Amino acid sequence: MKPLPSHLIAYGCLALSMALTGTYVALSKPLVAALPVFLLAWMRFGIAAVAMLPWLRKPADEAPLTPQVRRLLFLESFVGNFLFSICMLYGVSMTSAVSAGVILAGIPAVIALMSWLFLGERISRRMWAAALCAVLGLVVLALARTDVFTHDATQSGATPPDAWLGNLLVFGAVLCEGGYAVIAKKLTGTLGPKRIASLINLWGFALMTPFGLILALNFDFGAVTGGIWMLLVFYALAASIGTVWLWMTGTRYLPAAQGGIFTVMLPISAALVGVLVLGETMTGLQLAAFAIALFGVFLTWNHR
Repeated sequence: MKPLPSHLIAYGCLALSMALTGTYVALSKPLVAALPVFLLAWMRFGIAAVAMLPWLRKPADEAPLTPQVRRLLFLESFVGNFLFSICMLYGVSMTSAVSAGVILAGIPAVIALMSWLFLGERISRRMWAAALCAVLGLVVLALARTDVFTHDATQSGATPPDAWLGNLLVFGAVLCEGGYAVIAKKLTGTLGPKRIASLINLWGFALMTPFGLILALNFDFGAVTGGIWMLLVFYALAASIGTVWLWMTGTRYLPAAQGGIFTVMLPISAALVGVLVLGETMTGLQLAAFAIALFGVFLTWNHR
């Protein structure tokens, strides 16, 4: 059987990575309700660290880590794991879901801009059109759905000043995602996907440990149900292993800007899980948003 071209493998890996991300985001609501955010993040990295112990072993053909690569690994975890989680979780708690969704729709364009600025990648008109489709599709999705990522701001009691700060934090999460994609492109030229995933997860565990330990000392773990523990294991394996490995594998074969288009799969999969698993309804406007966003992905299909 003829092997698949590398760009087809990359498309599949990137799409699956973002679809899996959207899935665990949609299913993480019970976790956030049962566990403090920093404790949840700390246990996520800890569970994944145990699962990825074999991946930490240095391959025989891998060159020693240079100071630059070590710095990039730290920055990848600090920006993509630590700061992104803080900005996203606290940002959406202060603003409306519509505002958060509109801001998050800028991720593909931010990745394209950062890849142009920091990697020197050439951004064609077709790629810019694809990024605009992704943005337009997610804006329509955000306007059609007020509860994609979190509860409505009117229920959280957010005041106008809080909403302004929440919008700023969500935009910070967008910048973090752009930085994550750019740094990942640099790392995949030096290390394999498994090593990158295990090393940045270890950094994430180290960064979260002081906060997680303090919360763990006064937390009643006996009140956590078996279902929550099972969901936590899925969350840890999906967020720290599955999505990272898939993304690092896919981005090895594509420019960062082109890979960034596939971030549209995150809110799309989150909304689909809401409909198929959580029993929510889907409107015609939401279907239109999906079509626009997926057309942006189609524009990248034969792009070089």
